[in-house]
Amino acid sequence: MGFALWIDDDMAWAEGLHEYRPMGVAVIAATDRFRPRDFDRRRPAPPLAPHTYAGLFASVGDLNAWLRRRARTPSP
Repeated sequence: MGFALWIDDDMAWAEGLHEYRPMGVAVIAATDRFRPRDFDRRRPAPPLAPHTYAGLFASVGDLNAWLRRRARTPSP
């Protein structure tokens, strides 16, 4: 499994692969948590211009842990 994550001000986009097959794209509120059922192969990838690439993650749990840490860290 592998997931790429992009963050917008109030939205989080993830694109996932499972055993080299695309799971699709999921978009949620940046304060929410991803679930496997959020991913849809028919959903287009996020537009790249306004989003900040956050990194690659090994599981949905890793994505959610990163989002939780981000929510606890105060913004400058």
